[in-house]
Amino acid sequence: MIGDIRKNDMDLNLLKVFVSVANKKSISLASTELKCAQSNVTSRIKQLEKILGLELFYRVPKGVILTEQGERFYPKALEIIHKMEDAIVSITEEKSLSQLKVGSTECNAVVRISPFLIKLHEDFPNMQLELFTGTTKSVTELLLDYKVDIAFISGEPKSDKLIVLKKIEEEIAILEPNSENTPNVTLTFKEGCVYDEFLKEYYKQKDIFVEKSLSFGSLETILSCIKVGMGKSLLPTSIVKKMGYDKDIRITVLPKKEANIPTCLVCRKDYIPKISDYLKNMEL
Repeated sequence: MIGDIRKNDMDLNLLKVFVSVANKKSISLASTELKCAQSNVTSRIKQLEKILGLELFYRVPKGVILTEQGERFYPKALEIIHKMEDAIVSITEEKSLSQLKVGSTECNAVVRISPFLIKLHEDFPNMQLELFTGTTKSVTELLLDYKVDIAFISGEPKSDKLIVLKKIEEEIAILEPNSENTPNVTLTFKEGCVYDEFLKEYYKQKDIFVEKSLSFGSLETILSCIKVGMGKSLLPTSIVKKMGYDKDIRITVLPKKEANIPTCLVCRKDYIPKISDYLKNMEL
């Protein structure tokens, strides 16, 4: 009987197939709606009939119609589908409020990630927070791969799958040693750093010869090497000040029209966090 359904043997897809066939009164039309082969629809119906121990459809010349038992089961199937879908939505919404995975460039992490996370923790004490840091390139990949929910990146997003929740203007500067006769050596961060890519293009446009480029995995190392005269770099002045090097190196701020590289808080278009309005209005 209907009340004796073996729930462990039934999944939501079986019920959705049943409802589609009942609505369309046709195996072929249901297969088109469900985007699967007619043979798969037929086997699913037979599987459901076996689980229930009921015949659900009569075969007729123009398709199928519900049996009396099928008519009785139809509203119950709809109810189960709606309850399951509501439960999935509810769980998803609850998860979105209880967990937030944040991606950030190393540069942004130095300046503002701590107060950002502290503020979130204070306003959403039950929210689990995870932080992933890297370059703009690597953090963007995490976001597009659904491994983080939001991300701080340098510059406007290049992917049309992302939208900007908040934009933070940055003062961009070329950083050099205070001493004269600085070698034309660029001190760069990891591959995928927007500031490094910009500096290379900037020197190319200015026709400035670069002897070589040295790559480091630490902003602290880059700034300390500039201080001792090893080379030059380009970073937001906020980082230089935050790390205490603003008195130790020469800072040449570039005009906004030459170097407009804001820090952007972005998310995917197909998943906008429920606290997006909160994030847009957050002081950073």
